[in-house]
Amino acid sequence: MENVIDVIDAVPAEPWQIRETAPLGPRAFLHETLFALGNGYIGLRGTHEEGGAAGLEGSYLNGFYENEAIHYPENAYGLARTNEFMLNVPNAKCIALTVEGERFVFDAGKLLAYERSLDFRKGVLERTVEWESPQGHRVRIDSRRLVCFGRKHVAAIEYRVTALNFAGRVEIASRIDSEVTNLQAGDDPRVGSAVTGPALSTLSREADGEGELLLQRTRNSGFLLATGMRHVCATASAGRGAVHAFGASLREGEALTLHKFIAYVSSRDVAEDEVPRLAREEMARAAQDGFAHLVAEQGVYLDRFWREADVQIEGDDALQQGVRFNQYHLLQSVGRDGRTNIAAKGVTGEGYEGHYFWDTEIYVFPFFLFSRPEIARALLQYRYNGLPKARERARQMSHATGALYPWRTIAGEECSAYYPAGTAQYHINADVAYSIRLYLLATGDFDFIAQYGAEIVMETARIWTGIGSYDREGRFCINEVTGPDEYTALVNNNYYTNAMARMHMRFAADMAERLRAERPADFARVAGAIGLEDSEIAAWRSASAAMRLPYDEALGIHEQDDSFLSKKPWDFAGTPKDKYPLLLHYHPLVIYRHQVCKQADVVLALLLLSDEFSLDDKRRDFDFYERVTTHDSSLSSCIFSMVANEVGYADKAYHYFMETARLDLDNTHANTEYGVHTAAMAGTWLGVAYGFAGMRLTGSGLRFAPALPGKWTSYRFQVHVQGALLAVSVDAAGVHYKLADGESLAFTHHGTAVQLTRANPDIRLEAA
Repeated sequence: MENVIDVIDAVPAEPWQIRETAPLGPRAFLHETLFALGNGYIGLRGTHEEGGAAGLEGSYLNGFYENEAIHYPENAYGLARTNEFMLNVPNAKCIALTVEGERFVFDAGKLLAYERSLDFRKGVLERTVEWESPQGHRVRIDSRRLVCFGRKHVAAIEYRVTALNFAGRVEIASRIDSEVTNLQAGDDPRVGSAVTGPALSTLSREADGEGELLLQRTRNSGFLLATGMRHVCATASAGRGAVHAFGASLREGEALTLHKFIAYVSSRDVAEDEVPRLAREEMARAAQDGFAHLVAEQGVYLDRFWREADVQIEGDDALQQGVRFNQYHLLQSVGRDGRTNIAAKGVTGEGYEGHYFWDTEIYVFPFFLFSRPEIARALLQYRYNGLPKARERARQMSHATGALYPWRTIAGEECSAYYPAGTAQYHINADVAYSIRLYLLATGDFDFIAQYGAEIVMETARIWTGIGSYDREGRFCINEVTGPDEYTALVNNNYYTNAMARMHMRFAADMAERLRAERPADFARVAGAIGLEDSEIAAWRSASAAMRLPYDEALGIHEQDDSFLSKKPWDFAGTPKDKYPLLLHYHPLVIYRHQVCKQADVVLALLLLSDEFSLDDKRRDFDFYERVTTHDSSLSSCIFSMVANEVGYADKAYHYFMETARLDLDNTHANTEYGVHTAAMAGTWLGVAYGFAGMRLTGSGLRFAPALPGKWTSYRFQVHVQGALLAVSVDAAGVHYKLADGESLAFTHHGTAVQLTRANPDIRLEAA
């Protein structure tokens, strides 16, 4: 094949899109992730319709999973029993092209021109190819693909072939490939799944002249799946088994166009008898409306999103591209139906088996809370719907009352077979409570608290008084847990866990008392449902007041746990670069015995509980933990960036921010081909709002402490707070706040009270 040269690296950074100029090559596997499309439910990797050299041909449905029993050679009571993993579902985008009997493939004939782009404002993957067959027939292939944001179950493709230098026969064939499998994880637990065979069995195929409906069932989880395709083309379909072929004899300059409408529906979405009906209806409605209509709908949806969510940075086009790329993929990946969440890799790949983590509450949730509050509410609704499973897990862990959320899951089961880094992360309960508290502060939506949030917060708070105890000095201790740092496991009094548990119990007591005072009927309903006693509320107050929070007076730092400072420091100078990440090269016990962190732990507490620390404490903690942190986790750098900003380390703040902002576009962790890093993507938004703009929302209100990085001319973003949409603009002259919506908003800028109303909708403050 004669090929055009390189891909994204050779193309100047464009603020609103990514673009490539070659279809294959060493980065093709990576680009399948970068050019993936999704709508929070359907995810289609960016492989070509015609197939070819695909690293991973993947189609996914958020929340649709198979399960398998976890087998332990050495068993123990209470270990996780079942693993849930996201399935690679049938590939419905398959299209084959033949020109005068010759099959179009990228590695045959001559590739005369190629370009593919994804514009974040359009939400459409566009590709143009000019190809000359081995016999000299030239065609231009224009294809467009989208996964509809406004239609949960629908994706669509427009495929147009134009004869450039000949008159002859062109045929487009369409099919659904049901022979798909999941990627095997191998030695890297971050990559794929351990599924032992085909997970989907075919029940039926129904075909007619317009398309096909495939019905399948998962082997163990028992879900019914419908995968459908429907076609609109000027020529009639000539069916050949499962293949629908559309052909025409073209004159030079003429084109043949096929529109393919795809639907995925499962019994995770609707009752089984509704699955095929809904799939047919969605395809028929999309076909009737037409591809152009779907494109227009997509534009309207994204126009609203970008009006309120866009972060604008002047002075660095590559960074601007990275920020918008991250925001766009977050929107593509997040579930918004209250029954699904956002996986660590979104719907772009099979890394971490499609599991949901606490990454959602601490990293992703704030982005949606301040840009699309209704999506944030749906994420909390997911946790409410998971309470029954969380209660079951609490009983398995010998808690007589309360609920314990899993470390990694899809439908609510704890799926981590390695309990020191999984089940032991009790802080997840507090992370969920933290997000509910933040939601209340940002929205004032006490109706949600009364109906759902209070029950979550109080049920999960019970676990702390169940797991914790008072020592001989009267301090409340939480033993044998693992904090966010997965290189330090099963420790006593992890600082992050204890500090967040203290916040959690205080919040639970506050919510109980407020609910009883303001909504007595709701309080009686919730208390009755969970059997809450007044003595428990008092116990939360007592435990939070007596919480042990390790602190080393000699060093002036908060200890990560009771034993961290007594461990041997890791030999960073003697560890070769090819031995990172440590988890792939050293036994867990080797790592656990050392003073080394995978990611932000105490430093994360400094950010989330900012008001509880002095600036000097933050600086000393940052200095110490920076020296012992590998940042092997993609969750880490953004947290260090935000705290570095707060303690005045501008250069470090910018360095860590840039490690996050283009992590996937530049593949800095060398595993983006298996899916994007959604937490790091959200960390980019946090890095602007919480980091450079110094935004904090606490019980005392909203405040900003903006700084302008030296490499930027200006930056702008907007946040939804208390019914208002506040626009923040920072440049060399100062800070401009503008009220875009809502009645009024009060906040603090550098300690100065600022009030915006409709009568006074904007204010300019000089640079500090």
